[in-house]
Parts: sequence; C-alpha cells; structure tokens
Amino acid sequence: MVTAPVPQIVPALYPCTVAHTRTEPFHHAFRHRTYMWLTDVDAPPRLPRALRPLARFDPRDHFAGTAHDIRAGLERFVTGQGMSPPAGRVLMLAHARVLGWVFNPLTLYWCHDADGGLQYVVAEVHNTYGERHGYVLLPDATGAARVPKEFYVSPFFPVDGAYRMRLPEPGAALDLTVQLEREGGRPFTATVRGVRRSASPVALLRAAVRHRWSTLAVSAAIRMHGIRLFLRGLPVQPRPRHRPQEGVE
Repeated sequence: MVTAPVPQIVPALYPCTVAHTRTEPFHHAFRHRTYMWLTDVDAPPRLPRALRPLARFDPRDHFAGTAHDIRAGLERFVTGQGMSPPAGRVLMLAHARVLGWVFNPLTLYWCHDADGGLQYVVAEVHNTYGERHGYVLLPDATGAARVPKEFYVSPFFPVDGAYRMRLPEPGAALDLTVQLEREGGRPFTATVRGVRRSASPVALLRAAVRHRWSTLAVSAAIRMHGIRLFLRGLPVQPRPRHRPQEGVE
C-alpha cells in the first residue's frame, strides 16, 4: 500500500500540454494545449446553471456506460478484474463534456482505501473507433507501473508489448508519462504536463474560451496526425477484434 497523500481539494482544473513522440521507424512529434478536470467521483462539480454545458460528467461516457454513476461503473469493472472495490475516495482525471461532446483518450482514477492510502490506479483508454479498455495498475512509491498492452489504439502499432506508466497523483502540478515498450526499445511516449488551478466559474470560462471545443480538438489532432503518418508511408496494422471486458463493454 502506498502512503496516503495529502488530501486534494477538488474539483480542480489543470491547463496542460499533451505531447506525443514517435521514434520508430522515423521521428514524429506533436503537442497540443488543453485542460482537464480532477474531480471526486462522488462529488462532481457544482456549477452555475449557465456554465453546466461547459462541464458535464456523464456515466455513459465511462466503462460500460450503463451504471447509474461513474463510481458504480468503476466498481463493476474492478470487480470483474478480480479486485476489491475502492473503500475510500476515488479521484478522476478526465475531460468533461463540453457542449455535448467529449473524447477521453485516457481517463485516470486514483482509488484509495478507507485510510486514504492508494489501493490502485485504473487507466481507462478510449480509441477513435469507439472502443474502450481498462487497466488496473499497482504503482510503486514514484507512481510507476508496467502493464501488458491489450488494446488497439494507434493504427500504426500492433497489440503487443507493454505500457510503462508514471502516474503520480496530481498535486500542484500534473506530470504523467506513458511509454510503449516493444522488443528493441520504446517507440512511443506520451506526456501530460500541467499546473493546478482553482475550478472557479471564472477559471472555467477562461479555459473554455482559450480552448474552444477542447475535446473535439483532441480527437481532430489525433486523426490529423494519423493522416500525416499514413502519407509518410507508415503502414496501418490490422485491427483485431476487440475482446470485451466485464464492466467495460
């Protein structure tokens, strides 16, 4: 069990930069700016009515999408993976629905026990084909964990290798790293870097104006850079049939 962190005041906003770097068979990198929410799944943000279209957290967007709330969906998933449901607080880092639209390539859940210690981290991955897959991680004291890759994400990588993730619970800063490990090296690295901001109505309005249609922009950027890679001659890997998980599909 990881030592209990200092309790976080949530909800919070993290204006951040997401960067993707590919090193094989050639170098390609891009970055974009966005913002993410850190929330307690049992206490979603309470916003003035006029601002609610800018931040909605819908259980249909997570796991199987059939639970009455996000925590219930999470508990069903982890139980299906042979884990005990979290006994304490669950913090979620995600994009919110903005004007009815959301795309979350990676949603993270820091799941705590009754004493406030970290039990495990759940990484929920969405691809651009409308599929979802979850990983349960047992990070070390630095927030690092390794898990076999089981899900088709990029059309230019087959489903093999493993992910090495460094996912410390966000505090004043957000500092996440996900690396794909394959035989011979680490051909892909994604990072998320940001700074904590109060989730005030003014801060939300500022972020929404600065990053209009933020989650749509994330989805569009992924597709745009995929087209660029294809035009540079990178072959598309066959997409295997997705194997549903209990509590996800």
